[in-house]
Amino acid sequence: MERRFQFKLHDFHVDLIRTVAMIAVVMVHAIGRWPVTSQELSQFSALGMVNWVVVIVYQCFAMLGVPLFLMLTGYLLLQPDKNEGLGVFFRKRFIRIGLPLIFWTVIYFIWDFSVLKLPFSAGAILQGVLNGAYSQFWYIHVLLGLYLLTPLLRVIIAHASQTLIKYFVVLWIISVSVIPFLNLLSPFIPSKNIFTIVGFVGYFVLGVYLSSVQIRRRTALAFMLLGIALATLGTYVLAAFDVGKGMYFFQEYLSLTMILASVMAFLLLLTIKPSVSFQQETKPSLFGKFIKVISQNTLGIYFVHVIVIETIQWGLLGFALNREILNPVVGAPLLMVITLFISLGIILLLKKIPKLKKIVT
Repeated sequence: MERRFQFKLHDFHVDLIRTVAMIAVVMVHAIGRWPVTSQELSQFSALGMVNWVVVIVYQCFAMLGVPLFLMLTGYLLLQPDKNEGLGVFFRKRFIRIGLPLIFWTVIYFIWDFSVLKLPFSAGAILQGVLNGAYSQFWYIHVLLGLYLLTPLLRVIIAHASQTLIKYFVVLWIISVSVIPFLNLLSPFIPSKNIFTIVGFVGYFVLGVYLSSVQIRRRTALAFMLLGIALATLGTYVLAAFDVGKGMYFFQEYLSLTMILASVMAFLLLLTIKPSVSFQQETKPSLFGKFIKVISQNTLGIYFVHVIVIETIQWGLLGFALNREILNPVVGAPLLMVITLFISLGIILLLKKIPKLKKIVT
């Protein structure tokens, strides 16, 4: 008889994955993109080339954040022992995501029209409500779409064997990764209509499947680094061929390279054992406190961190930290750390206001 899924992760691993994912997401926006043409690439000095490659490596690691979040969310929501009616499920999701989404949408409209001085119009408001008030809101819309599927996926997961889940994941990878990769190499590809499992649903399901996978830490680390290395090399090659925005193809969330790296990063984090203090729930270590406080406030940090980054990069407080002022090899990690702690501080302060405590994160 085929082995069934093992769904229970230690709370430490849930907090650890959330924290690593949040740090990675902040890094994505702290470092930004550094698009170059083949001519610019050929004119780089040796030091300039090293700097650019290091930034590309940063970007590849940072792109692990969203897949980690999605896999963890899939693990938490798709456990078959969750037996909720549709009304209960969506009420919980509205309280968890809907209320913060409304609050931060208003905040970003104020940021847009008051700080950035964008033209105010009913159309801009409507567009922001429908498609997100700011760039990072796209991920919240992905979550909303996955929430709509969750009641159906729970039934499937509860009755599916590991073989069927593997089959689903393989179809998803072919749809979102293999076909686009073949299209990059040649215009002659199979019809996209054959493969209809698209979007981020594969990561969502992978969260459940991977919770039952055991792998050696060295193996997970080696394959994660392989995915990062291939994504870095692929970015360099595409930049050399001057493909414009397409140079980041191998860094996209649904590329073969980032799926490999993200899956292995998830498994790698699961191999880290919680400390004795965490297991026995005694006085937690400083590391345990850190991952716990970040984990408990990830949604609020996710919403506010872009405002913090732009405030620092644009010098709105009288000083600036950006690529023009500081080498990005040093500046990007520094901006990430500063942003993370300022964002956390803002959220913790907002949560001290009784009426805001439940709607900021």
